[in-house]
Amino acid sequence: MNSCMQALRLLEQEVLGIRARLDAQLPYALQMPMVPAANVSDAAMSAIERHMQAARRQLRKRIAQFLRELRGLAVSASNVAHAQRRYALLKLQFQAALTHFEIFAEVLTQRSQHGTGIWLAGLDVAAQDGLRQPGVTLEPPAVICYVERGHGGAIRRARTRLPGGGANPVAVIRMPRERMVGTGIAASLFHEVGHQASALLELADTYKRESPSRFARGPTLWRAWDRWIGEIVADLWAVSRVGIAATCGLMSVVSLPRAFVMRIDLDDPHPAPWIRVKLSIAMGRALYPHAQWSALEAVWERLYPRSQMNPAQRALFDALSRAMPPFVAMLLALRPPALRGRTIGAALSLPDRHPDALLARWQHVKACPQQLLADYPTLSFAVLGQARYSGLLPAQTELRVIAELLQRWALAGYLPWRAGSAQLSVVLNQRKPHDRPLAAYA
Repeated sequence: MNSCMQALRLLEQEVLGIRARLDAQLPYALQMPMVPAANVSDAAMSAIERHMQAARRQLRKRIAQFLRELRGLAVSASNVAHAQRRYALLKLQFQAALTHFEIFAEVLTQRSQHGTGIWLAGLDVAAQDGLRQPGVTLEPPAVICYVERGHGGAIRRARTRLPGGGANPVAVIRMPRERMVGTGIAASLFHEVGHQASALLELADTYKRESPSRFARGPTLWRAWDRWIGEIVADLWAVSRVGIAATCGLMSVVSLPRAFVMRIDLDDPHPAPWIRVKLSIAMGRALYPHAQWSALEAVWERLYPRSQMNPAQRALFDALSRAMPPFVAMLLALRPPALRGRTIGAALSLPDRHPDALLARWQHVKACPQQLLADYPTLSFAVLGQARYSGLLPAQTELRVIAELLQRWALAGYLPWRAGSAQLSVVLNQRKPHDRPLAAYA
C-alpha cells in the first residue's frame, strides 16, 4: 500500500510540474524581440495567440480534472495503473502543445534577425496579395513566412491538422534560403501560395471529381496526372500570378544532375522535374500565349536533351509530352464552384500578366520601379521577372529593387494602411535621402 500511495503522489507532482511549466509559457508578444516592421501581421499574431490560448486552456482543464480524479482515488494497485495510463495521455497532450508552440516560435524568432526579418515581413505581404483572386470573395487566412536551409519550399496550410491535433490558425510558408535572390523568390513563394489557393478554391479537388482521366486510354499517363495534380495546380497558380518568372524560377530549382531531373516516381506527388518544367511552359502558353514559351522550351530541351535519356525514359517522356496539351486544356476548362461558373483558365488568366502587358509596364516604371510598383506586390514580381528574362534588367539591379520593395511592403504591413490604397503610395514614397535598401544576403 505504501508503494501505491507513493506512486499516486509521484503522479500528482509530475502533473503539477506540467501545469507549472504551462503557466510559465509566455505569449509570443511578450518574448519576441524584433523591429516593428518585421513583425507578422496583427491578424496572423492574433490567430496564433488565440490558438495557443485555447490549447493551454483545454490542457489546464484536463490537468484539473486529472488532479480531482487522482485525489479521489482509493489507494490500490489497479487504480495506480489506471492513473498512470491517464498521466501518459496527458503528457502526450502537453508535448503536442509544446510542439505547436515551437512551430510558431521558430517562425517568429527569425523576425529578430537583422535584414532577414524585414525580408520575411515583406514576403508576408506579397504572399497575402498572391492569394487574392479577382471576382471571387474569399476569406484568405493570414500568411507568415520563414526561411530554412534546404532545396525546396513548403507550406503548412491554414486549417489543416497540426501535429498532435488542432487546426493550424495561419498559413506558414517555408522559403529555402538559397531562393532568396532576385525574382527566384517569386517561383517558390507563389507555388506555395498556390497550394493554399487551391485548397480555398477547390481546384485540385474539382479535377479529381470531374476529370475523365481514370476512364481514358493510356492509364499510366493519366495516373501520373492524377498523382501530380496538387503540385501541377500550385505551379499553375504561380504562372498565373508572375508569368515566366515562375517557370524560370522552377527551372533553377530543379536544375539537378540528370538522374534526378529525368526520374519518374509515381509514389512522389511531384512531377518528374523534366516534365514539370514542360508543364509549366504549357500552362504559361495556354494562359498567356506568346512566342517566348516556345523559346524557353527549346532552351530547356538544350539543357537536358532527350538524347541523354535511356529508351524507357524517352518513350515515357515522349508520351507525356504528347498527352500534355489535352491535359492542360481539360484542366483549364474545369469550373470549380468557387469561380461562379467561370473556367479555371478564364479566371486565372490575368490581362495585366501577359508578356506584352508586363513589358509595357516595365517601360513605364523602369526609371524608378521600387516606387512605381510598390502598391502591387505580386505584379511587381511578374514585371521584374519578365524584364529580367527579356534581358532588360541586370541581376544586380533586380536584387536591389526587390530588396527595397520588400522593405516597403514590410513597412506597409506594419502601418495601418494596406497595399493598393492611395495613402500607402504617399507613405511609401516619402523616403528620406539617407534611406537605403536592405543589403542582400546569401
